Amino acid sequence: MTVRCGWVNDDPLYVDYHDHEWGVPVHDDQKLFEMLNLEGAQAGLSWYTILKKREGYRAAFDEFDPHIIVNYQDEKLNELLQNPGIVRNRLKIAAVVQNAHSFLAVQKEFGSFDQYIWGFVGGKPLNNHWESMSQVPATSAISDAMSKDLKKRGFKFVGSTICYAYMQAVGMVNDHIQTCIRYGSE
Repeated sequence: MTVRCGWVNDDPLYVDYHDHEWGVPVHDDQKLFEMLNLEGAQAGLSWYTILKKREGYRAAFDEFDPHIIVNYQDEKLNELLQNPGIVRNRLKIAAVVQNAHSFLAVQKEFGSFDQYIWGFVGGKPLNNHWESMSQVPATSAISDAMSKDLKKRGFKFVGSTICYAYMQAVGMVNDHIQTCIRYGSE
């Protein structure tokens, strides 16, 4: 029997995400931007809900191209509020636009968002050795610091819990439990 982390259900979409994405280091700026916004969209919801809508988000938000998103006007925002392919929350939609502005400012300051965000973990993944899902934290001192700095730079929906989930999603921290088929694979 194949053992995976306890948060995975049997939907092939979720299994594929767990087996091929979660905990895998991401260094592509546009993908890092996408995941930051998707994690923010998750606030108050399950990741499974957002994962099922990910393709809808990509289509709605121009493949998460921040150069396009910074130019969104009220007409586009109103269109997004009517889009059933995403979570239609005015604050979360507006946050993506604000985050695009902040993201481009970070790129300009650091040369890339990758350089900036991976700096929080010294440029390499933190590999944990949890025996059960109950040991996996929701936040850490690093996610606290990341959240504080992102907020200072104008990012929205970047609380410490969201930042920790983001760190897991983009492989900054590897929280696969020891019995999981993905443990130690990165």
